[in-house]
Amino acid sequence: MRLVHSGKVRELYLDESRDPAQLLLVASDRLSIYDVVLPTPVPDKGAILTALSLYWFERTGDLVPNHVVGTEDIPAEFAGRAVRCRPLEMLPVECIARGYLTGLGLQEYRRTGAVSGVTLPEGLVEGSQLPEPIFTPTTKAPVGEHDEFMTFDDVVALLGADTAARLRDLTLEVYRRGAESAARGGIIVADTKLEFGRDTSGEIVLGDEVLTPDSSRFWPADSYEPGRVQFSFDKQYVRDWSAGLDWDRTAPGPEVPDEVVKVVHDRYAEVYRRITGTPWTSPTA
Repeated sequence: MRLVHSGKVRELYLDESRDPAQLLLVASDRLSIYDVVLPTPVPDKGAILTALSLYWFERTGDLVPNHVVGTEDIPAEFAGRAVRCRPLEMLPVECIARGYLTGLGLQEYRRTGAVSGVTLPEGLVEGSQLPEPIFTPTTKAPVGEHDEFMTFDDVVALLGADTAARLRDLTLEVYRRGAESAARGGIIVADTKLEFGRDTSGEIVLGDEVLTPDSSRFWPADSYEPGRVQFSFDKQYVRDWSAGLDWDRTAPGPEVPDEVVKVVHDRYAEVYRRITGTPWTSPTA
């Protein structure tokens, strides 16, 4: 297999021994915040991301086709962390759905009263539920640089009106499906990021990862309270920890203490349990 791309968290290998050729998408245990890869891995993180993505790909397949081929014949060093998938021409937009206001979306709202050009009601606070989920795309920045908000019109200018509308509609449909399902496990999906590409026929296909703690904000419903920072089953804990450091959010990132790593691992495992209904079992245990 040949390494063709290394991202913040995932590597892509091309397996040309298959006909047609397949990609092997491998999720690492690396942790990234503010588009910076931190030097400390989180055990099981890649396996949890892979297992959750497979769970959601299966449950959203009626909404949009996805890139998954299967999980058979995975090299031993990637066991539990890899998926065989079909190659896609990835689209140059991060597709984000927001049902609640927090993070960079909240910052943009406080500055402009809107997020990605979508005007929102006055008086919203940290954690406010939005009147309805909104599509707030961003650019795809290279590793070490920051994504920038795009408006829907920006996406139209980049990809055309039909593709922009399709991306918006699919993003919101997948978000709603995930939010409804996660709610049964007591989880609020505050927002999520999706990536789409085109297959060889030109069809838009869902790729990368889906509704994981790396790509989404997950909050426990029983402690949700607008007006304050929410408890999160995702990497928001690491963002909050880093806020107390003398770090300018550029590479190199700081080493992460063992106790912070343990909290991240435990929260990822807990959200897996709540969403799937099955306790997390490490593939290396």
